[in-house]
Amino acid sequence: MSMSAFTKDQLTDAPASPEGSAAPPVQEELIRDLTKTFKLLSDETRLRILLYLTQDKELHVRALCERLGQSQPAVSHHLAMMRTAGVVEARRDGKHNYYHILPGSFQRLLELAFDALPHDDEHSIRFKDFELSYKAPIRPR
Repeated sequence: MSMSAFTKDQLTDAPASPEGSAAPPVQEELIRDLTKTFKLLSDETRLRILLYLTQDKELHVRALCERLGQSQPAVSHHLAMMRTAGVVEARRDGKHNYYHILPGSFQRLLELAFDALPHDDEHSIRFKDFELSYKAPIRPR
């Protein structure tokens, strides 16, 4: 389940929905992949890892263990799931592994999530006391 497989076109390339259906057509594979991705990120520990890695760009497994207050095997298990999903990548330096977010993977996920929202000047989602906002990068014409 690599997020690099997600494109905006996948949302509209599916066969037409049954007559009378109000939902726009979507590809079943895209829905399955997004479900797996959101399940992966719905775990509090994995979401915290993702947020720590967005702040620090790259972290050693031990640093993540200290910040999360969890054992090395537990944190490594979460990182392995995220690596398999194509969200993070490891860099080995001697006996130590350093993790970083794969370039573009988190951005593609945010683009898909925010593109599904009604378009206005503000691209944000509010969760009680937390607001997630996204500013798309300016692309050359």
